[in-house]
Amino acid sequence: MIDAQASEAAAILRPAEELAQLKPRFPGESTAYRQARNALLAEEIELRRHIERVAAQRRRLPPGGPVPQDYLFQAEEGPVALSQLFGGHDTLVTYNWMFGPQRERPCPMCTSLLSALDGEMPDILQRTAFAVIGRAPIERLVAFKHERGWRYLPIVSSGGNTFNRDYAGEQPDSGDNPALNVFVRENGVIRHFWAEEMGFETADPGQDPRGAPDLMPLWTILDKTPQGRGVDWYPKLDYGLQGS
Repeated sequence: MIDAQASEAAAILRPAEELAQLKPRFPGESTAYRQARNALLAEEIELRRHIERVAAQRRRLPPGGPVPQDYLFQAEEGPVALSQLFGGHDTLVTYNWMFGPQRERPCPMCTSLLSALDGEMPDILQRTAFAVIGRAPIERLVAFKHERGWRYLPIVSSGGNTFNRDYAGEQPDSGDNPALNVFVRENGVIRHFWAEEMGFETADPGQDPRGAPDLMPLWTILDKTPQGRGVDWYPKLDYGLQGS
């Protein structure tokens, strides 16, 4: 029924090219600019529609695998099980922060994303539970949270369990990997729902590996600019220090 309704709704959508013609001109723009901009706008409208179709397809996924154990983490307040991270929600989003015990400082890319999410967290937590998971001891994770001024991100350490191995592809003696996972709880059973599975092996030539849509507001903003995101620039932890 849902697929039929989606197909029916798509069938009555106004053509993107027609919608693109509805936008007003800006001061001083040429006819050539407006023609090119409307052509781009039509593509942007189609992109938005495709994103909606992909999101609907994601929501229709069949049940994923049950989690193998109720992982025990270390939170700021003490030990906490995976089932407790759900709080009053039936959905839990987790982000594996590249801050393992072998790192002196965390991954700047992860940190950039988490800094953006900290500001969004009061809104996110209205709809779903969320947890940032790192393998370093909880004291180090919390110390950096305070250094960065994060106020809302729930942070836990997985240093004593196999969560990062099972859901981020890490090995005890290897480096750490970023990972975004979504879990659902129904009738007391916790299942894996979805994971970000676009990485180095799925990246197109000349592109950094990233998901779609891109989670990082940083790249989303830079993609709107003439210079784009570039090919050799990445965020740093501190722009006053070289190599940080």
